[in-house]
This record gives sequence, C-alpha cells and structure tokens, in this order.
Amino acid sequence: MEPTPWPIRPITDDEYPAFIRVLREALLSHRDPFDTERSPVTDIGRTLAAFDGDRIVGTTLVHALEMAMPGGLRRVAGVSAVGVWPTHRRRGLLTALMRRQLADVREAGESTAALFASEGGIYGRFGYGPAAPLAQVRIGPREAVLRPDLPHDPALEVRFGAPRELRAELAAAHDAALPHRWGTFRLTDAWWQELLKDGESDRGGRSALRVAVAERDGGPRGLVLYRTAQRWRDQGTADSGLDVEALHAADPAAAVLLWRHVLERDLVGEVRAEAVPVDDPVFRLFTDPYQVESKVRDGLWLRLVDLRRALAERPYAAPVDTVLEVSDRDCPWNAGRWRLRGGPEGAECARTDAGPDVRLDTAHLASAYLGGHRLSEFADAGLVEERSPGAVTALDLALTPPRAPHCPVVF
Repeated sequence: MEPTPWPIRPITDDEYPAFIRVLREALLSHRDPFDTERSPVTDIGRTLAAFDGDRIVGTTLVHALEMAMPGGLRRVAGVSAVGVWPTHRRRGLLTALMRRQLADVREAGESTAALFASEGGIYGRFGYGPAAPLAQVRIGPREAVLRPDLPHDPALEVRFGAPRELRAELAAAHDAALPHRWGTFRLTDAWWQELLKDGESDRGGRSALRVAVAERDGGPRGLVLYRTAQRWRDQGTADSGLDVEALHAADPAAAVLLWRHVLERDLVGEVRAEAVPVDDPVFRLFTDPYQVESKVRDGLWLRLVDLRRALAERPYAAPVDTVLEVSDRDCPWNAGRWRLRGGPEGAECARTDAGPDVRLDTAHLASAYLGGHRLSEFADAGLVEERSPGAVTALDLALTPPRAPHCPVVF
C-alpha cells in the first residue's frame, strides 16, 4: 500500500464526537453537528479516521452485515459514514481511506463490500458498481382497482399495531422473507432499534410508525411498516398520505394481503413507497397497471474485495466456463486473469495464463454479480470487451437471479 501523509486508524470512544461532526458536515446533515448520540449499530472498532495532526479530517466505517447472497447468507462489509472535512477535499484523503478500508475488509475475511452512494461519480473509481436498483412508487388507491384473480389465502390474517407491540413478530416476518431477496440483510436487535426510532425528528411531520404483520397459523409471513400524514382538501374531504417504509413477504398471498391493507386504509388519497424491488408484486396487482407511477434509481452498490472467493462461493444459474481478465486499481490482488467454472451446484475460480474470453473492470463485474445489471449493458457501451463470441451472453445467463436483488435499508 502506498504511503499517505494522512495517518489513518480506528477512532477511540473519546474521538467519536469529532468523528460524527466531520461526517455530518460532509453530508450537509440537518442534525446538530455537536449531538453526539451514537447509533446502536456503530462498531467503534471498525471505524477509520484520517488525521491532520490531531484533527479528524476524514471518516468511514463498516457494518458487519449478514446479507442474503447467491448461495445463502454471507458476511458483507457494509460501508458507511464516508466523509471529508470541507477544507481537505481533493487532497487524496478519500483514496487513502478507501484503500485502507478495502485491505481491512479483506483481512477480516469478507469477500464483498456494499454501500449506498451519495453521488454516482465517486465510488466507481474504487471498484464499486451499482448492483441492486430500487423503485419509488406512487399509487392513488381511489383510482387503482385490484385484480379479481389475485391469490387469497383464508388462513392468513393481519395483526396491526405499534412496532413495540409486535416486535417479535416483526423480526420473525423479516427473517421468513430474507432468503428470497439477494441484497437484503438480517436485522439484528441493534438494527431494529435503529430502524424503529420514532421521535419527532424521525417522523418529518407524519404519524408514529404503524405495523401490520401477515400471519398464518401463528407464524409471521410478511410485514409492512408505514407512516401516515393527515391532509384535507379545501372542500373538507380527506386526502391523506401513507408512506410505506418497508414491506417484506415470504409468499405471494402475504404480499397481496399487505399491499391490500395499505391501499384500503380509509381517508388515504396517496400511497407512496420509496424503496421497493423493481420486480415487486405491486406492479402486477391492478387491472390497470398504469395506476402505479414509478421511478427507478440506483440502490445498493457492490464491491468484490476478494474476487476469487466471491466468484467461487456462489452458484450459477447455468453452466459457465470462461476466462476473465480483470482490472482492479485498488485491490491489486484481484487484477489479472481468472478461469471461472461453475453451475447450479457450485463453482471454482483460479488464476490462469489462458487467453481471456472477457476483459472488464472490477466495478462492472460487481454490478453484474447479483444479477441487478447485465454485463451486456457495459459491453454495448464499449466498457466490457468480449474476446470470445457469446462469452458475455453466457456469463449473463449464468448470473441470472431468481428475483431482482434489493436492499431496502440504507445503512
């Protein structure tokens, strides 16, 4: 690793206030920069700070996540809290922090890292690629008519209340849905504590959190968390809003029941959800699908920190035998030629001197790893070079996911 003029190390407990102040200033946060309340999910041991003398001028940290990935749950380094003090921008701090963090993640035994990007032009430089798009949707429930042939399970019931009343059911419902969606991570007690914060500053003028759980024979099969905002038209009729914060379902009947619950709340004129999968059932629930207004944007970004392990520890939807020539500026242990052989039962990946079938940057491979993007998108833009005809198509087929990847929790 190249030497840096900025000493980088984990912070101590006493340094947390200075750490959080730098982060909030860098992100233009509305929160008081001197409010030192620590999130329950913050692990001081996995922070990194860059110092100018005794002053913190750059920050980042890792959450150790257990994420649904191809082949099952795996540890993923959830990168967050990336910031640089305004007077120290464009001086190499971010590069130094990212390179140190990638080396630490590899040493910790995590083959992949993930993050949510504040700007699209930053993290591709460090090998991250947008990997799990998400959709923002708006529905007018008074105009949207549900299809009459939707699945209905009379054994499913809805329990409704405040999160504190249904805390155990929330966790069980989330765990039941978790394996079905790559990119979603298991919520520990600390994460539930973080996500269920419900002070006035968390509400943004809306109601306290509400929760509905779909249950079958006492076993939770799905959940929806939401807030409402009471509004009235000039003539006195109700036109309230309902904002879905999370919806997870383990089967189609549970998904339909939960969407029906929020769409049929009285007095609601608009239902919005800021983060749903791009193949969510909501797009197929209505007799007129145009009643769902949607906008797709990037969600989770992924980074292959240990490329050999990441490619070998997942199954593939179709047989694949290809040689990849990968460029990787910040993880030089990934650069070079790799032969990937695998299929539905597993895979192996090893160094090779054979000629490449596909030449590509590590960020583009990361974008395709969960199947959220296809390598052909990058090949058509001239960013991925296909040396053997059909190699990109074959690799795309092998990387096809059962469902679109999705991470609904911004960390």
